[in-house]
Parts: sequence; structure tokens; C-alpha cells
Amino acid sequence: MRKLELHWQIILGMLGGVLFALAMVQFEWGPKIVSDWIKPFGNIFINSLKLIAVPLILASLIKGVSDLKDISKLSKMGGRTIGIYIITTVIAVSIGLTIVNIIKPGSSISEETRNELVENYKGDADSKISQANEQKESGPLRALEDLVPSNIFAAAGDNGNMLQVIFFAIFFGVGLILIPAEQADPVKKFFDGFNEVILKLIDLIMLAAPYGVFALLAALVVESPSLDLFKALGWYSISVLLGLILMIAVYISFVWIFTKRKPSFFVNGISPAQLLAFSTSSSAATLPVTMERVEEHLGVEEEVASFVLPIGATINMDGTSLYQAVAAVFIAQAFGMDLSFGAQLGIIVTATLASIGSAAVPGAGMVMLVIVLAQAGIPEAGLALIFAVDRPLDMCRTVVNVTGDAAVSMMVAKSVDKLGEPKVKEWSDHYKPSK
Repeated sequence: MRKLELHWQIILGMLGGVLFALAMVQFEWGPKIVSDWIKPFGNIFINSLKLIAVPLILASLIKGVSDLKDISKLSKMGGRTIGIYIITTVIAVSIGLTIVNIIKPGSSISEETRNELVENYKGDADSKISQANEQKESGPLRALEDLVPSNIFAAAGDNGNMLQVIFFAIFFGVGLILIPAEQADPVKKFFDGFNEVILKLIDLIMLAAPYGVFALLAALVVESPSLDLFKALGWYSISVLLGLILMIAVYISFVWIFTKRKPSFFVNGISPAQLLAFSTSSSAATLPVTMERVEEHLGVEEEVASFVLPIGATINMDGTSLYQAVAAVFIAQAFGMDLSFGAQLGIIVTATLASIGSAAVPGAGMVMLVIVLAQAGIPEAGLALIFAVDRPLDMCRTVVNVTGDAAVSMMVAKSVDKLGEPKVKEWSDHYKPSK
């Protein structure tokens, strides 16, 4: 197993869990074995993802905001960069919500299967529905009031208060920018190190992903052995992929409209970075190649690329945000929950803000999805429904993240008159004798 790439391990774990469960349901005692001895490991895996959510938000978001300290020198470029990133993220989430509400992949689940799911996760569902009902009965400014925590430690103790944690992290990051550099540096170094530790913990958690997927899928099949559930999962995957394709079309249109560069020029220039993003599922690992393609093949000057792209790898997660929107509504549909317009508007806000703190590494999107689900009042246990296909979709949404970084860098470069003609460097350039 260790010699295989992680995504292949997860796929094998998924298939193994399904086959194991199908074999166990043939015996009278089989389902109890799965429920008592296999499912707990899946729950441990889900709990480990929930465990890391708050530290990930604090570490990544404080680091991401505080890294914008040079925005005072590049205020024009910085403001436009962040503004465009936020706009494209809102567009991505809106596309995801539109598609999932039109296709309704979770609605194809039969009433019998839905009842089984609700029964299996009744405790989670009841508490979340109760919280949602309380929210509906509150005043019009309750959401704004709840955004600011009275106690950050209390807020961090409940994943359902993730917007409060995000608010504190942004507020803290702004404070770091505003104090003198010599005083901010020790704090920044702490959070830089803290962020690296959290990313390493995510790596360790993802090592257990194949076994967690095995346990989750085995329990899911035993508890809801219905083909319509897997049919719904197929429609869910199609919904995500359709949304990602539309988002890439939006990027190409933006580049064409704002920079007057042909779609073929943009696609040919960024395609190697897209392929690397697909294979690594990490926009951070792809960043060196993205910068090379953007500077040499798309004509963005180094001053812009070196500023826009690293920020994009931290705060621009449009593909991930789109997927989170589709996944959240799909899980709600699977549980028979009717999300109001206000709840879906909350998904847009939460997914947009959560994307700012989403680490540019494989598996981080699933952690951020916990935040979106908790905030929308959707049972986090519903992650079991989608984790089986998460890795292939993670590969696809990382392509969108990297494409978005490149498109925004071209638009920002054009706006500050830093977009020129491509200057491709050949290998022989490094060996030409100096004059």
C-alpha cells in the first residue's frame, strides 16, 4: 500500500470497503461485526478531521492575512488581487449552488434509504435541525451579531461557530499587519511554525484515509445497502464536475474580456500547470510551475506573478469552494433537509471565508467542508456519503484553483500595465556566453 499514490490507496480502500460490506451482509452476524468493529474506525477518522478544523483555520488564515504586510507598498495591486479573488470565489459557490439545486442529486435517493440514513444519524440530524430552527426564529441582525464572539476559546470549542473563529483570525491577522514589524515578527514566526505543524498533521491524518474510507463505506453499505445511494453519488460527482468545467469557462471568459488574450493562448500557456495540479492535488506543490508558466508563457511580469500567485495559493480556492457548496446541499438533500435561501446564502459566505484559510494541500478541502456543514446545520456525519469520490474530485478542483490563480494574475497585471508578451526561456539561454 505504501508504494501506491495516496489517491490509489483511497480508491482501493473505497472498493475494499464496499466489497467487504457486500460479503458481510450475506451473513446474519455480518452487519453487527461491521457496526461494532469496523465503523468506529471510520468515526475516528471523521473525528480527526473535525479535530484539525479549528487549528487549521487559525494557523492558515492568520498566516495568510499577515503575509499581506507588503500591501502597503502594493496597495493598488493588493486590493485588486484580493477583490478579484473574492468575486471569483462567490461566483464559484453560486455556480455550485445553482447546479446542485437544478440537478438535485440527493433527491434521487428513495424515501426508504433516506429514512435509514436519518435513523442512522438521528442524533446528529436532530441537533442540527434544532439549531437551524432556532436560527430561523432569531432577529434579522442575529447573523451579524453572532459573527463576533464574546470568548474566542468558547467559539473554538464548537465547530458550529467557525465563522466566529474566522472573524477572530482575520482580526488578529490585521492586528499583526498594523503593529511594527519587529514586534510582529516573533508572532508571525510562531504562526508560520504552527501552520507547518498543522499541515504535517493533515499529512498524517491523510495516511489513514484509505482505512477510514474502508470503514466508512463498509458501514454505509451495511446500514443502507441501496443502489440508489450510489446512483445519487454518481449524480453528485457529475454535478461537481459540471460546475468545475463552467468555472474554467468563466476564467477563460474573464481573461478574454479583460486582457483581450485568446482562450487558446491562455489554455496552452497554463495547461502544464493544470496537469501537474491534477496529479498532485496541491496548488502549493504546483506553485513553482504555475509561476513559470504565468511569467514566461502568459506574459505576466515577475513583480505581479510573485505577489498574486502565492496569495492565490493561500486564499483562492474556487474549485474547493464550489465543491463544498455542492457537497453541503447534496448531503442535506440526502438527509431530506430543505435548506432555505438564507441557509444557502450562509453557505456562500462560509465557503468564501473558509477558502481563505484552506491549506493548499490534498485533503484540506474535506476539513474545510466540516466547517461549511456545521455552519449550515447539516450533520457532519454525512461526509461518509461523499468521501469515496473525494480524491478524484480533489484532483479536478485543484485544476480549477490553479487556473483561477493564473487568470487573476493576468487580470491584475493588465490593470497595472504589467502584462506583456511571453518571453519563453530555452535551456540554451543559460549557457550563452556573457558579452
